[in-house]
Amino acid sequence: MYRIFIIEDDDKIGAILKSTMEKYGFEAKRAAQFKDLLGEFASYDPHLVLLDINLPYFDGFYWCRQIRTRSNVPILFISAREGEMDQVMAIENGGDDYLSKPIHLDLLLAKVKGALRRAYGEYAAASAASAAASSELELYGLRLNLSRNELEWQGERTELTKNERLLAEAFMKKPDEIVAREQLLEALWDDVQFVDDNTLTVNVTRLRKKLEEIGIIKAIETVRGQGYRLSADALREAQA
Repeated sequence: MYRIFIIEDDDKIGAILKSTMEKYGFEAKRAAQFKDLLGEFASYDPHLVLLDINLPYFDGFYWCRQIRTRSNVPILFISAREGEMDQVMAIENGGDDYLSKPIHLDLLLAKVKGALRRAYGEYAAASAASAAASSELELYGLRLNLSRNELEWQGERTELTKNERLLAEAFMKKPDEIVAREQLLEALWDDVQFVDDNTLTVNVTRLRKKLEEIGIIKAIETVRGQGYRLSADALREAQA
């Protein structure tokens, strides 16, 4: 049984989330120690976290970063904030998805089930099998280690999140080809109809920054209205 850790200080909303998770077969626990959420997280060892932004003592962005220092567990932000920047901050700080309040329970369940499938179920198994079959991709000296989620370029390495690795893999398999936004969304999220398009943009931006960290500039091009393209010329120029 999957364990869901609910970090929500509003008693009414927290109770609804807990009862909904339990109704659909999950084990659920509400956070109680908002000064020591990391300790409570470690003790419960959940498979997924539902995380509010506005919390006592420290906000959800802070706690997401703390959880990421020890775990890659899926984290879904839930917040009354609807601004685009809050969604960007959620992803930048290590979140996997974002839902705005008031919460639509069918959407919440779809996102929870999708995140669990990707992390532990059929999609995770398929990803592991793919990685075992070919643990590394190489393109003009750029190496992507699929098992370690790591990019290497001319001796420099950078670690990737799971979503960044999936994007890098999609681009490196089709250099100089336009990879449609729809195709990238399907690679990252199985419930595409529920994904904010801005979430993909944020993940691509993060991958660009990771490439810049190891010396590859402007390699991922935006093709307006279509998708993105990994420029082989940019890699060849970086080799020089």
